Amino acid sequence: MFYRTDTNAHGMKHDPFKAIVAPRPIGWIGTKGRDGSINLSPYSFFNIVSDSPKIVMFASSGRKHSMMNVEQTGVFTASLASRHLAEQVNASSAPVEYGVNEFDLAGLTAKAAELVDAPYVAEASTALECRLTEIIRPKGLDGQETDSFMVFGQVIGIHISQDIIRDGRIDMSLSRPIGRMGYRDYADGGADVFELERPSG
Repeated sequence: MFYRTDTNAHGMKHDPFKAIVAPRPIGWIGTKGRDGSINLSPYSFFNIVSDSPKIVMFASSGRKHSMMNVEQTGVFTASLASRHLAEQVNASSAPVEYGVNEFDLAGLTAKAAELVDAPYVAEASTALECRLTEIIRPKGLDGQETDSFMVFGQVIGIHISQDIIRDGRIDMSLSRPIGRMGYRDYADGGADVFELERPSG
């Protein structure tokens, strides 16, 4: 099948676009507002975009609480969304009023970061501490700004649980990151781990 995205004439019950770009890693973003309230939200528009310096990005559809807090404070954390915390990840996505503590809502422990004034999930296997570098609002072909905001942050500190380290590296079968597959589907990134050698030369 083929369809034009300006007509969305795909004939399916749901738009397949986000199911095609999958699995998408989930950035479990922890922030703190100027008023002292803390926030935790999962973003499946999330990824690493640079290794030197280390930069990650999450995209917010509209000006959501996480982005507002990052704008105010210039910092955030990204905790690993793992299979053993999938229910908590889901619970923290609830559409609640600003100031509601999603850590409490999901039954999680908010731990203060070492280098930034933002909380991360103490139960998570890994967490990144980030400082804001820029926020970009993408434009469409018509030159109009979208309703999405791309938030970029440089990673200045990394937490890794000893429980997932084997033979000097993170064992993905132990960390079991979850990814968004589209619709209501998620993938267990540690369920079928295999290794490939890159071609040489």
